[in-house]
Amino acid sequence: MTVTRLDVDDRATLVRRLADARRRTDAMFDVLQPDALYERPIPERHRLIFYLGHVEAFDTNLIARRTFQRAAFHERFDRLFAFGIDPVDGGLPNEPKSEWPSDQDVRDYDRRSRDEVDALLAGGDAPPELATVCEVAIEHRLMHAETLAYLFHQLPHALKRAPAADPPAAGAPPARAAIDIPAGRATLGLARGAGFGWDNEFDAHAVDVPAFRVDAHKVTNGEWLGFVNAGGYRERRLWSDADWTWRESVALEHPAFWGGRAGAWTSHGMFADAPLQLDRPVFVSHAEASAYARWSGGRLPTEAEFHRYAYGAPDGGERAYPWGDAPPSPERGNFDFARWDPTPVGAFPAGRSAFGLDDTLGNGWEWTASVWAPFAGFERFPFYPGYSADFFDGKHFAMKGGSMRTAACMLRRSFRNWFQPHYGYVYAAFRLVRP
Repeated sequence: MTVTRLDVDDRATLVRRLADARRRTDAMFDVLQPDALYERPIPERHRLIFYLGHVEAFDTNLIARRTFQRAAFHERFDRLFAFGIDPVDGGLPNEPKSEWPSDQDVRDYDRRSRDEVDALLAGGDAPPELATVCEVAIEHRLMHAETLAYLFHQLPHALKRAPAADPPAAGAPPARAAIDIPAGRATLGLARGAGFGWDNEFDAHAVDVPAFRVDAHKVTNGEWLGFVNAGGYRERRLWSDADWTWRESVALEHPAFWGGRAGAWTSHGMFADAPLQLDRPVFVSHAEASAYARWSGGRLPTEAEFHRYAYGAPDGGERAYPWGDAPPSPERGNFDFARWDPTPVGAFPAGRSAFGLDDTLGNGWEWTASVWAPFAGFERFPFYPGYSADFFDGKHFAMKGGSMRTAACMLRRSFRNWFQPHYGYVYAAFRLVRP
C-alpha cells in the first residue's frame, strides 16, 4: 500500500472536524428517549437503531477497512449498518424490532469503531487519498445529522427530550413579489483542484440562462392553505399519472409537516405543535410542489436558474454565497443547526441575494425541475462508487440551498442534493418561476 506523510496541521484539522461532526450526531441521539431507538418514524426508512450503528460503520468501512486495509473486528455489523435504503414507490421495510441488535451491542461496536479509526488517524503515515476520505466521512456524518432531524421530526413528541428553545427570528414575511432575472451565465459545479467536493459536483461548467421571473421567497404554509382549500389534493388534472397514483396509494391530503384537520390545521414542530404557522415555508414532496405549480400557473426552476437567482448579480458576476463572499454566519440565514424548525420567510435580510431573493440558503432546501444527473466530466469516487451514480436513474430530482439542519460546510455553491419525488419528509421547500 502506498503511503505518504499527511501534513501535521492538515491531519489535526481533519481530526478536529471529525470530532465536531461526531458531537453533532451524538447530540441528536441524546434527544431521544431510550425506547425510541427501535421506532420507525418514516415507513420508507430503517428503524432508528440502524442510524446509531451506520454513522460509525461508514467510517470504519471507509477508513479502517478500505483505506488502511485493516481486518474487521465485527464483520456482521460492518455489513448490517453499511447502507441505508431509498425505496421508490414500494418495497417498504417491515422487519420486526426483534431482528435488530441490542442498543448496548450497537454502542459497544460504535465505541470500538471510533477507537480504531482514531488510532489510525493519529499515526504518521497515510494513504494518499486519506484527506479526501476524511472529508467524505465528515460530510457524510453531517448529512446524517440532518437525516436524523427529519426522521425525529416525525416521532411523537413524548419520545423526545427538548433541548433549549430555538432563538427567535424577528420580522414579518414580505408581500408576495416576483423578481425579474435578466439573461446571464451561471457557473455550476466545482473545478477540479479547487477544493473538496463530492463526485457529482464535478466538473465546473457555465450555462447560459434565459431571462425569467421568480418568486422573492419560498411558498409559505399560508399560500399552501389556499391550494388545500381549493381541493388541490383531489384535482386530478394537477398531477402527473405517476404522482396521482402515488397520492391515491397513500391517501395524501396535506403536507407531512401538518397536523390537525381542515379548519384547525397545526404545524408539526420538532418538540411541540402550534397553530398552523402561515409565514413559514411549506415542506412538501416534489410531486406536491409540481401540483401546486400547475395550480398557481408557475413552474419549478431548473438547477441552472437556481444558481442564477441565488449566486448571480445584476453586473453579470457571481458570488460564493447569495450575500457575497463572506462565509456563512448566524445573521445570514436559518442553517448550520441553529434551530430545529423553520423561521418566517424573509427573516434574514442580511442573507438576501444580489437580485433580492430571501432564504436561498437555509430554511428549507429548494426543489428544482432538473432530473438528478451527472455533469460532463463526472467520475465516480473509487472508494464510494455508488454515492451519486446509483441515483442517476431518472427517478430523482436535484435540490439546492439547504435547511435549518444543514451544516455550514455544505452551503458551498457547488453542493448538490437530490431526492425521489414521492417523499415528503425532508426539509424541502420551493419557490416558483412565473410566466
